[in-house]
Amino acid sequence: MTEDIVISCQSVVKRFDGRAVLDGINLEVRRGETMVIMGGSGSGKSTLLRLMIGSFPPDEGEIQLFGESICCISEDKMDAIRKRFGILFQSGALFNSMTLYENVALPIREHTDLDANIIDIQVKIKLELVGLLEHADKYPAQISGGMKKRAGLARALALDPEILFYDEPSAGLDPVTSAQIDQLIMDLTNKLGVTSVVVTHEMDSAFTIADRMAMLDKGRMIQVESRGWYEQLRHEPAEVGEQRSGKDRLIRQFLRGDAEGPITDRKDHTLLQRTLLGELPDRVSSMPSLTPTR
Repeated sequence: MTEDIVISCQSVVKRFDGRAVLDGINLEVRRGETMVIMGGSGSGKSTLLRLMIGSFPPDEGEIQLFGESICCISEDKMDAIRKRFGILFQSGALFNSMTLYENVALPIREHTDLDANIIDIQVKIKLELVGLLEHADKYPAQISGGMKKRAGLARALALDPEILFYDEPSAGLDPVTSAQIDQLIMDLTNKLGVTSVVVTHEMDSAFTIADRMAMLDKGRMIQVESRGWYEQLRHEPAEVGEQRSGKDRLIRQFLRGDAEGPITDRKDHTLLQRTLLGELPDRVSSMPSLTPTR
């Protein structure tokens, strides 16, 4: 139902230097679900995430959060909406000069008028949720990469958001730590009813946490379906998969990580030959990268 849609992207286009990085994106995210956005490197996943959080506006189309368009609103209104969602950045993005406790306390101190005792309780609750209460007084340089991700998640939870955005939450983590992060995402969804939007290309993680999955390819949204639909496509026999459409075979290759298929077949193997023969413009600048001072 319409009231259950908390994020809506309609015909979204984003260009950089005249090139469409996102081209006609349509996507709706429902309250309380975990939506996984996936695709190869350069497919537009991170750009779509940045558009959703209002880092910059789309060139065409509309994006709505909580039923309100964020494309043309004032910065004050956008700030109010930002308080209703949290972001886990790929690196954790913690302040190195602050302890984990201080990192989590910062948004509460900045955006609320709560008494110091209440803030203390809130911070301890958030750190306990991610299993880091005993490490509250440590600095980011003193903890592991997985702990930094969990600390970043605790900070994202500081203002009790309705939506959590995750940018590659499993990137750079070992399999056990990655599984712990996945379990944490699912626990938060179940316990707090948070809507989650997860950008990832880690398929094991995606199939663990997703309710629905959206596949991007070269800036276009090519499929939005349930996790079950993608699981069937991923595991069906090769002879069945070969009978599918070109789009489905492309998705299947990505899901399975196959070395051969539509994604690799479309690579231009004649690019070097055509460049050397002068059929394509020379991309190498004739100017030196550094200009000598004397």
